[in-house]
Amino acid sequence: MIDVAAAIIEDTQGRILIARRREGKSQAGLWEFPGGKIEAGESSENCLRRELQEEMKIEIEPYAFFAVNEHAYETVEIRLFAYRARLLKGTIELTDHDEYRWIQVGEMMEYTFAPADIPFVHQLCAQI
Repeated sequence: MIDVAAAIIEDTQGRILIARRREGKSQAGLWEFPGGKIEAGESSENCLRRELQEEMKIEIEPYAFFAVNEHAYETVEIRLFAYRARLLKGTIELTDHDEYRWIQVGEMMEYTFAPADIPFVHQLCAQI
């Protein structure tokens, strides 16, 4: 089981940041909440700070645990920890994704998300 963290980043207008995995990556073409693998001895929050700096060149502040979901893909099982976060600074520059969007929660069902992220989409949509 691989532990992974995902950030549900909200902007000042209440929109959520989603990103599409680029070609050549597992789950290519699917949308996700950005994040990455948690390294040994690293907290989920620190993982998210590191990953968003590496993958998008932005600084975020995870501020609240959202949920956890376990998912078995064909070759790997992951435990995905989601945290609500706010954007502190930076302009998004993609390295691991080919597109990003700021969307309203009500628009999420229009996007095809990676399977491990889908329970979080449903939870967010249930809150509106």
